[in-house]
Amino acid sequence: MAEIKNYTMNFGPQHPAAHGVLRLVLELDGEVVQRADPHVGLLHRATEKLAEHKTYLQSLPYLDRLDYMSMMCNEHAYCLAVENLLQIEVPLRAQYIRVMFDEITRLLNHLLWLGSHALDVGAMTIFLYAFREREDLLDMYEAVSGARMHAAYYRPGGVYRDLPDTMPQYSAQITRNAKAMRQMNANRQGSLLDFIEDFTNRFPAYVDEYETLLTDNRIWKQRLVGIGVVSPERAMALGFTGPMLRGSGVPWDLRKKQPYEVYDLLDFDIPVGVNGDCYDRYLVRVEELRQSNRIIRQCVEWLRNHPGPVIVDDHKIAPPSRVDMKTNMEELIHHFKLFTEGMHVPPGEAYSAVEHPKGEFGVYIISDGANKPYRMKFRPPGFAHLSSMDEMARGHMIADVVAIIGTMDIVFGDIDR
Repeated sequence: MAEIKNYTMNFGPQHPAAHGVLRLVLELDGEVVQRADPHVGLLHRATEKLAEHKTYLQSLPYLDRLDYMSMMCNEHAYCLAVENLLQIEVPLRAQYIRVMFDEITRLLNHLLWLGSHALDVGAMTIFLYAFREREDLLDMYEAVSGARMHAAYYRPGGVYRDLPDTMPQYSAQITRNAKAMRQMNANRQGSLLDFIEDFTNRFPAYVDEYETLLTDNRIWKQRLVGIGVVSPERAMALGFTGPMLRGSGVPWDLRKKQPYEVYDLLDFDIPVGVNGDCYDRYLVRVEELRQSNRIIRQCVEWLRNHPGPVIVDDHKIAPPSRVDMKTNMEELIHHFKLFTEGMHVPPGEAYSAVEHPKGEFGVYIISDGANKPYRMKFRPPGFAHLSSMDEMARGHMIADVVAIIGTMDIVFGDIDR
């Protein structure tokens, strides 16, 4: 008899299911995983070190490039940490706008996760459905910030500008007749808030479509049920947060347990799993799509009825209006000083965390009173999840490794930083 030894296989970084630049070294006995060793660092861009050489405002766009699926949530944690050090109160309208866009970001993130996870496991159609809705959500990003992904819309003290009164429309093309154009622009006649409200009315039916395709699909259940089971105790010990922790049955959500901005004024539920397997984590995230939609509707209603400022009035923190800047010398000086030298943040340290779509995303800043951070560190949720890869994959097949990577919803921008 030939002696059968374990053999080692590289899974990624070029594998389509590795979700970025994960090099996963698998030790296999036949097709059964004996050991999984994730190698990270192939996307390391030294964001934390770069931020120490930039002013507080110049560092902000780097946050969009961390988890590039949850752009505004990253900015939010950073802005909260800076505001914590500055000890300033953000206008209420800005808080509602932030919460609304946090939840729009959660939808963006979960839709990409849903489409790509299903694609990894072999379901093609859902990917096309999910990206149909992402298109509208990215249009909301673009309307408010000018960019479809890297928005840089949140600023210390509030948000960059108020919500626009008009929505960009599709323009005529040779390939589309006038009737098709009118249909495509039907829900873009009003303001951004009208467009968002129209989306929230349509979205629950879309989530029903996703569930029709997947939730009771026997192939989907065969691939996910009982795979990557993590008990509540192990989930907490491993540092899980977000849907990974709630999928194991731990009802921990910063929006409820440590409310920030206006989450304590809103009505929503926290979905929690029972079995701690890939299927439960799927169900938790799908229900989060519905709950985020509820939150967005409440924010739209409030923002409709309450106009007001969207950034603090202190010109040492926030720039003056463009009109004032071009007519008043004092404001011009403020504008010039803010964008060249930047704001000076009082000495101290602050840690602020938000309930990011993937879990707890934290930003830790130490200030020495200068115009740039003395030290900055990020606490990304994906890093703790990925470190449990060995424990979750052991004893499973190679095909299950793909499902486990998918259920973690990892993005390497924030893991490697």
